[in-house]
Amino acid sequence: MTTARIARRTRSTSESSVELELNLDGTGKSSISTSVPFFDHMLTAFAKHSLTDLTVTATGDTHIDAHHTVEDVAIVLGQTIREALGDKTGISRYGDALVPLDEALAQAVVDISGRPYLVHEGEPAGFEQHLIGGHFTGSLVRHSFEALAFNAGLTVHVRVLSGRDPHHIAEAEYKAFARAFRQAKALDPLVEGVPSTKGAL
Repeated sequence: MTTARIARRTRSTSESSVELELNLDGTGKSSISTSVPFFDHMLTAFAKHSLTDLTVTATGDTHIDAHHTVEDVAIVLGQTIREALGDKTGISRYGDALVPLDEALAQAVVDISGRPYLVHEGEPAGFEQHLIGGHFTGSLVRHSFEALAFNAGLTVHVRVLSGRDPHHIAEAEYKAFARAFRQAKALDPLVEGVPSTKGAL
């Protein structure tokens, strides 16, 4: 019988407070409240397209900047994913996805490797300075992927192949990552043990 891949984590600092729960074998249900509306939108898309049930409640010093809250939520999300994956027995390990959103097109590849690494490229010049949804800057897309990949132990490649609208570009990136992660975390009945010649991930 497969052990439920469910985990819960909290994190509290002088900058933010985060409570997060996820089920890797869910159906994509979510309840997200981070006090950063556009990030709520991205996390909802992540849950839906990765088939991960996700509950997030976070507050922080968004009157200063959204950076701290987004970073801390991404840290906790990564840590919780890592915990829920357990010893990674039976997982597919690799996933890749190519996702369009109108004029935007993004590609993501995920390896549940245990080795944190991010390659992130292709966003148009000036994207990182663009304000999306009021106070979410484009730079936070890469930063959230960095925090998530490092804390989850994932190797992640994300490429923007085309795009003009910053909202569309960011959303295509998150959805591509979600779809790739969905494949990588999936349990494969043909896999015996851990999918690594080293015997551990």
